[in-house]
Amino acid sequence: QVQLVESGGGLVQTGASLRLSCVVSGRSFVSLAMGWFRQAPKKEREFVAAISWTGGRTYYNDSVKGRFTIERDNPKNTVYLQMSTLKPEDTAVYYCAASARSSYFKDDDYNYWGQGTQVTVSS
Repeated sequence: QVQLVESGGGLVQTGASLRLSCVVSGRSFVSLAMGWFRQAPKKEREFVAAISWTGGRTYYNDSVKGRFTIERDNPKNTVYLQMSTLKPEDTAVYYCAASARSSYFKDDDYNYWGQGTQVTVSS
């Protein structure tokens, strides 16, 4: 059984930084592309960032480019989302997801999901 467990969310002020982590178990981590999505209240879940299984390719939503960085540590079965210069509009539940495919941008591209971690940015 594949499990994804996120951590690192919290309440911060505008301009602060946070690093989210997601640990994957139950399947070979190196065979999975990894992504982060988020869902704000009363909004649809949206793509935030993704990284290929080698870590050689990364993709970002335009709204987070230059502020967020996705990285992976394959020996640790962990993917990270480093978030800087946080804004109130970044407030959402952040989900880690794993894909056995080579596409990254839609919910349907992902096979496995974590339970989510809340990020709240106060103004």
